[in-house]
Amino acid sequence: MQCGIEAGDIAKRLQDYSFHAPTMSWPVANTLMIEPTESESKEELDRMCDALLSIREEIRAVEEGRAKEGDNVLSNAPHPLSVVCADEWTLPYSRETAAYPVPSLVERKFWPSVGKLDDVYGDRNVRNPSRSTATPRLDANPTLLRRGR
Repeated sequence: MQCGIEAGDIAKRLQDYSFHAPTMSWPVANTLMIEPTESESKEELDRMCDALLSIREEIRAVEEGRAKEGDNVLSNAPHPLSVVCADEWTLPYSRETAAYPVPSLVERKFWPSVGKLDDVYGDRNVRNPSRSTATPRLDANPTLLRRGR
């Protein structure tokens, strides 16, 4: 796109809307392949359509200069809980815009586990997070506190 938003940005922003990122760049480079199964309810399909329409408006904000190219809600997506709840927030949009782009997410939200990754680097440098030696900070992850871990 002319405003610097690519298919990868849209796929990662869909995670903020509680969707799994769709297949990318197959069979055509820089495209998304969204293929719901027959088991998806009409409600879920409508939710996906609402998310895509909302993302289109976020793209329009970049195209019209209301959001900065390269530093906007799409180019910085996804927004994990650790980023949204951090003490410091330096992004040029609100935490609410990052975390809850549609009202229904306040009631029902699946949080992405990590933020923006360099796709090529990540593909070539796979890391198994279950083998991490770091102790998780409970205060940085309220989900861990609620589950009593």
